[in-house]
Amino acid sequence: MSTTAELSRTPFHDYHVQHGANMVPYAGWEMPLLYSSIIEEHKQVRNSGGLFDVSHMGRIRFSGRDACRFLDRICTRKIHGTAIGQARYTIICNERGGCLDDALVTRLDENEYMMVCNAANREKLLQHFAVEKREFVFKQVDETTKTAMIALQGPKVMDLLSAFSSEIPNLKRYRSTTKSLLMVKFIVSRTGYTGEDGVEVILPSMFANKAVEMMLKNMDSPDTVKPCGLGARDSLRLESGMALYGHEIDEDTDPLTANLHFAVSLDKGIDDPDVECFIGQEALRRLNESGLKQTTTGLVLEGRRAPRQGMPVLADDQQVGVVTSGCLSPTLDKPIAIIRIDADQAEPGTELQVDLGRQKAAGAVTALPFYSSR
Repeated sequence: MSTTAELSRTPFHDYHVQHGANMVPYAGWEMPLLYSSIIEEHKQVRNSGGLFDVSHMGRIRFSGRDACRFLDRICTRKIHGTAIGQARYTIICNERGGCLDDALVTRLDENEYMMVCNAANREKLLQHFAVEKREFVFKQVDETTKTAMIALQGPKVMDLLSAFSSEIPNLKRYRSTTKSLLMVKFIVSRTGYTGEDGVEVILPSMFANKAVEMMLKNMDSPDTVKPCGLGARDSLRLESGMALYGHEIDEDTDPLTANLHFAVSLDKGIDDPDVECFIGQEALRRLNESGLKQTTTGLVLEGRRAPRQGMPVLADDQQVGVVTSGCLSPTLDKPIAIIRIDADQAEPGTELQVDLGRQKAAGAVTALPFYSSR
C-alpha cells in the first residue's frame, strides 16, 4: 500500500486541496475522488460540464521514420493511413491476445504520434516497447511528468471553448489540433471517457493551473463547468459502456470477449507489406474463427443495491458469468452492471440474476451503452 509521501502528484494537486477535494491513492498517484459528491458531479457533467484532472495517465510521444510501423506492430487498430490530427482508440495485446492496456493514439504530424495510456500500465508498456523495438528506427519520449492533461466533458463545454477558439468547437469526434495560447502549445482532442461531448487537452505542466483558472472562473453560473473527481468519471464511463482496465480488460481477457471488436483490425498487414501485423493477431484470429465462448454486455437490475466487480451472474441458479463493473446509475436511477457472460446468455432481454451475497437481484440483459448523449 503506497503512503501519501510515495504517491506522485499532478500539477493540479494544490488546486484540488484548496478546493476541498477528497484525495485518494490511485495507480500510484494522489488523485481527487470527489469534491462535493459523486452523484452531484455525475449530473453536473450530464447536464452542463465537468473538468477532470487526468494528468496521471501516461503520455508517450513517438517520432521518426518507423514510428507508424512500430505502432502498427503493438496496436490492434490500424495506425497506418490515419490522417494528421486523427485519434484512434486501440488495444495493446500480448502474444496470447490478452490486453496489456487500451490506449488512444493520435497522429500529430507526418511521422509523429502521441499515445495516451492508463496510469497503472505506463511502466509495463515502456518495458514492453523496449523489448519489441528491435529493428524499428524511431524516438520514444515519455512526457507524462513534463505535461498535464485535463478532460472537459459535458453538453455546455463547446460553448465555453468557443470563447477561446473558433476551431475547437468545429473539430470532428476523434480529431485533434495543436493550438497556441500566450506562446504555449496545447494538444486539444475531441475525445473523452464520459459519453458526453467534450475535449481532452495536453499542455505543459508549468501552465496547468493558469489553464484551470481560465476554464473555471465562472463556477457559480448555472451553465458552467465545475471540477469533478474520478468517482464521477467512473460512473459516467460505466453508463456509457466503456471498458476500464482491470475490470473489463486485463492480460487474461482478450478484446473480442470484451466486446471491443471495433478496436481490432484482424486482417491488418495480411495483404499489405507496408503495414505490420500486431502482436497477438494470430491468437485473436483463431479465437474469432472458433467462436467466442463468452462476451461482454450490460445488465439492468431490480432493487437499489449496486452490483460490484466479481459478483457471480446466474441463470437458473447456475453461474454463467461475472460482474466486471457496477453502480447505481445516477442517470437511470437503477442498478446497472457490465457483465462477462456465456455467449448463449447474451441476448437482450434474457433474465439473469446477480448474487449480491445475502440476496440475489434479478435483471435483464441490455446492449451497451446504458446511456448515450447522441
